[in-house]
Amino acid sequence: MLKTILLPLLLLLALPAQADDSLYSAWGEKAGIRAVMDDFVQRLPKHERIGRRFQAADPDHFASQLTEQLCELAGGPCSYQGPDMKLAHEGMTLKSGDFNALVEVLQAAMAARGIPFAAQNRMLAKLAPMHRDIVTR
Repeated sequence: MLKTILLPLLLLLALPAQADDSLYSAWGEKAGIRAVMDDFVQRLPKHERIGRRFQAADPDHFASQLTEQLCELAGGPCSYQGPDMKLAHEGMTLKSGDFNALVEVLQAAMAARGIPFAAQNRMLAKLAPMHRDIVTR
């Protein structure tokens, strides 16, 4: 009897874990993520509180890097190769208000692109830990 219970359990444990790509799917996969990021990087320079920080940014490169990063975070088949958040924001002296303003812009872009509210929150939860590497004051 023990063998009939243990053997199937051991076989089940031996199977490779399947990645959860439900967030990736909810965002419309890579094309959907890219659409949100294109919208996002177009909105950033126009934002009254943080827009000045993005005036010189290359929108295509920025959107491409963000797409890879969010695609990976969402469980998609991407591999972000850009700098870590601490290095990327070093010396920028960013405050919590700057971070919050960026999140506001991201929320506007997500809403404009029809990302379901639950999927928005799931992505924001994955991005939230970056706060400690980005905000320095």
